Amino acid sequence: MEEKMQPAVVFDHVSKEYTLYRDNKEQFLALFHHSKNLRKHMALKDVSLTIQKGESVGIIGNNGAGKSTMLKMITGVAFPTSGEVTVNGRVAALLELTAGFSSEMTGRENIYLKGYLLGLTDEYIRSIEDKIIEFAELGDYIDQPVRTYSSGMKMRLGFAVNINTDPEILVVDEALSVGDARFKRKCKDAIGEIIKKGTTVLYVSHSPADVRKICTRAIYLVKGQVVFDGDVEEALTIYEQQNAGKAKAAPKKK
Repeated sequence: MEEKMQPAVVFDHVSKEYTLYRDNKEQFLALFHHSKNLRKHMALKDVSLTIQKGESVGIIGNNGAGKSTMLKMITGVAFPTSGEVTVNGRVAALLELTAGFSSEMTGRENIYLKGYLLGLTDEYIRSIEDKIIEFAELGDYIDQPVRTYSSGMKMRLGFAVNINTDPEILVVDEALSVGDARFKRKCKDAIGEIIKKGTTVLYVSHSPADVRKICTRAIYLVKGQVVFDGDVEEALTIYEQQNAGKAKAAPKKK
């Protein structure tokens, strides 16, 4: 009997509550004194879903729907208040592309630093180093301190590292606004190639065209809850209809 393949990601009745502070002073005082007056925000509410290996799943919804919170839990940046998140496979995240860089180290040195943070060995990083450098298109800047880079150059390097580490699960949050139109196309093509290899992809985007092109399934979140999980076209239709309804209901400015 064949062993059943483990799913890539499982959310089991997951909720996430954040405490909202007015300022740094209130946050500091909360470390010592419990206050019932602190505001709470439920970013996710009792979310249960399973993503199988090799699926390309679009996560859609308005700002504040809980999309980024969901991705942060998959990457281990945030943890549920209740419920359980299970992830099977090495994750590469195209979220905050420049996170983990040292400004005093060169671009080349930061490739190794990011690789270590991803749990990669020296030997493996060396095997993909040239590929990363070629993809980032930084020229001689690759051996200059990252503090001399523009924000766009740092993002290109971050994208190049994450996309070329052969991840089993790729998490993307509107990270394709990297560089000019030609480089954006290069990034999208790279994601397309990863999908062809069977990598699991979770993709957050406000672009229906990108979701249609990249994803075979869509999850629609509203105020931290899953209101639809299934066919991409059906999800986008519901999403667009609900937002069209809100637009019509909005009062006209005088």
